[in-house]
Amino acid sequence: MNLKSFYTSLLMAGMAMGTAWAIRGQFGHEQGAAWAGGIGAVGVLLVAKRADWYSRLFSVALAGAVGWGIGGIMSYGAVVGYGRGTDFVNVYYGLLMLFIIGGLYGFIGGGLFGLALADSPNRPVRWHQLVVEMVVGALVAYFFLIEQWGWLMTPPRSELWAACLGMALALTWFLYRNEHPSALRVAVFAGLGGGFGFAFGNFLQVLGSVSGIKFNFWNVMEYTLGFFGGIGMAYGTFTSAWEPVEAPKRNGVWLPLLMLTLFIPFVVWDQSFELKRLEETLVKLVQNASGLAQLVRWLALAVILITSLICFLVYYQNRKTDSVRYNYGDVRTFFLGNLGLYTVFSFLITGAFVSTYRIEQYLYLANLQIIMILAGKTKPDFAHRGLYPGRWAMGFALLLVFIALLTLVAINTHGELKGMNRRFE
Repeated sequence: MNLKSFYTSLLMAGMAMGTAWAIRGQFGHEQGAAWAGGIGAVGVLLVAKRADWYSRLFSVALAGAVGWGIGGIMSYGAVVGYGRGTDFVNVYYGLLMLFIIGGLYGFIGGGLFGLALADSPNRPVRWHQLVVEMVVGALVAYFFLIEQWGWLMTPPRSELWAACLGMALALTWFLYRNEHPSALRVAVFAGLGGGFGFAFGNFLQVLGSVSGIKFNFWNVMEYTLGFFGGIGMAYGTFTSAWEPVEAPKRNGVWLPLLMLTLFIPFVVWDQSFELKRLEETLVKLVQNASGLAQLVRWLALAVILITSLICFLVYYQNRKTDSVRYNYGDVRTFFLGNLGLYTVFSFLITGAFVSTYRIEQYLYLANLQIIMILAGKTKPDFAHRGLYPGRWAMGFALLLVFIALLTLVAINTHGELKGMNRRFE
């Protein structure tokens, strides 16, 4: 194995998901997470450089988008506040719960992504059955954990983490029962990466707050979740065995294509580009805030419609063969265009196009430049390493110890901080 190329591939995948997840911080919720998850999934395909995967671009990206987007129903604002406390119990609890929340993001996102890679005519995935099982798992878990037993993670906020846990358990059983070890491996490592990234990111956020440096350290936490989650998803993918897959039929492309380029961006626009929010942001930066807000709102919608139409023509309408095939250039163009559009949306919603007050916005551009450079220099060697529950349990135990060490460091660096919460008195 060429270790340099392998680690460079992991770095590029991590930066792709990290940048998208940091941008997601401006939009939040399921739709923001779905857009970021789709970008992260395409990033893994881009660095994997498996020609047979290129033609599965949109179905695999949509699976990643849905999987990572599901986690957007979870509330974690209060949990972040626990990590800003001054006593070991509350801070450790906060970081550990962030590990669980981030782990659920990554596990479901990585699992569905891996399952889409494993889907083939020889072993078709029964998606309808999986959806039913995950919905039932969510309902059952929420009913018993929250309604019956009252195991509340973040009162009085939403406890939909329990629904996500039920979905993750149902997904695990589906993958195990139907013998999809590679997808399960991707789910596990994406979950470990996302969980560690969220807990470690909150630790960095606390240190950043104590430092007195004027910077958006909340965004650092978001970047860290995506960065390590992307690395985990890529690592699970590159260390698993995958059968060659065939190009999809032409009629199976248009729906995932429009979901990724039209539906998800439109929901982000509808839920985020409200006139009141834009005016409140821009009034601090320019004089004619009302007029500029109107322009930004409708410009964003126009960009969505135009880019979606272009993608539809290029990736579907102009492909006249029964089976649709894409090459590396097609995937690279879609990846950079999609991440670039998400970055433009971030600039528009924050007003960073008229002011430099949000310095982290320009770091997205720096990340995009580095990703463009790294993308052409990666080609990881794939290796089959199987499932090792014993080793994973050991790794999880070491993570718990490491989080405890982070807790000890954090509580000895500050007094009471703004936004601090207590779960236990």
